[in-house]
Amino acid sequence: MQVEARHWPTLREEPDGTLTLTVEEGVTGAVVRALAEGVTPPLPFSVRAFRALPAPPAGERAITVDQTNHSVIAGESVVVKWFPRPSRAPQPAPDLLAHLSGFSRTATPYAAIYWEDALVALVTAYLPEARDGWEWCVDEAEAGRTGFAAELGALAAELHLAMASPSPVFPDPVRLAPPAPGERPDGHGPASAGPTSDETAAGAWAERAEEALRDALALTDGDDGVWLASREPELRRELAPLAAAGRTPLIRIHGDLHVGQILRWRDGYAVVDFDGNPTVSAATPGGGAFQPAARDLAQLTTSVEHVGQVAILRRGSAPERVAAWVAEARDAIVDAYRTGLAEAGRSDLLDPSLVRPFEVEQECRELIYAARHLPRWRYAPMGVLHSWYGADPAFTK
Repeated sequence: MQVEARHWPTLREEPDGTLTLTVEEGVTGAVVRALAEGVTPPLPFSVRAFRALPAPPAGERAITVDQTNHSVIAGESVVVKWFPRPSRAPQPAPDLLAHLSGFSRTATPYAAIYWEDALVALVTAYLPEARDGWEWCVDEAEAGRTGFAAELGALAAELHLAMASPSPVFPDPVRLAPPAPGERPDGHGPASAGPTSDETAAGAWAERAEEALRDALALTDGDDGVWLASREPELRRELAPLAAAGRTPLIRIHGDLHVGQILRWRDGYAVVDFDGNPTVSAATPGGGAFQPAARDLAQLTTSVEHVGQVAILRRGSAPERVAAWVAEARDAIVDAYRTGLAEAGRSDLLDPSLVRPFEVEQECRELIYAARHLPRWRYAPMGVLHSWYGADPAFTK
């Protein structure tokens, strides 16, 4: 049986290929019920099922927090995240969710919905009483509590261990970065002939970070831009280890692992949203599917720094107190993460020498995101960079 098209979203394709999705009130509930009953969607919609979807009770409500996508809760049991601007480009989330089918620390994935080859929605379980980290973690910063940090580090380790475990989707989930120029494949000496720098992971990571720094410098204007340019030599020194990185193991990572992607809900913590980094495109150097685990860890630690900046600006927290909170929370996250890997016998997944360079690159990407999408966010990465490299009084607001 096929569901009527009027019970599904409408999608418009512009002459330039841009897609626009419109979801009317009531459609989400109808779609979820149809999926639960095994009803075939109207063409050109199609569904990739991850596991059986239980029929939800009647009713739906939109999630009203500010977000790029449009999420609707159906029957207080299922969330459909609709993408208002669907893309035909390959999307990482469906394969990652299928791979993580046995991972219990995320919202249970049920299905991915496509329009032709464009992903238009992801259907997952609703986590009762869930709050994202831009709410609960800011509360922790304001209160000076850091007990959560070890749990986040352990969660990140569990996620990476799951990513590194074979599945029918990814039977070979761990790869070794190619050798650097002039290095033998075993990493112990010169090679007679090696790949060029742009064919090595290290070369691509260095190029990716250089591009991020260059764009951040170009897009950050005013006094912030002047200050940032004055710190360019220090930023480049911090990024330098990427060009000489060794043969670290590579896995598929979350790609956008900030505290906003970690929900605190009725039964604990869960990581969600496997859509990748919004500032990294397919054309970005070093933007392949396989990445060092250190990249996720760096984004998680920098996001705690951003939480501190939010607490200072929006909650009136004392900067000195927040700085101490950030330092303690960061240390606890990293310690718990490393302990989690070590207990599983997979300490090799983390190359600690890459964490700081990836943190610096991430702050550059935060500035890029602010300039292109959310100008009011600039204060957070700038505050973090000031805390790292010193704030010239001439530029302090």
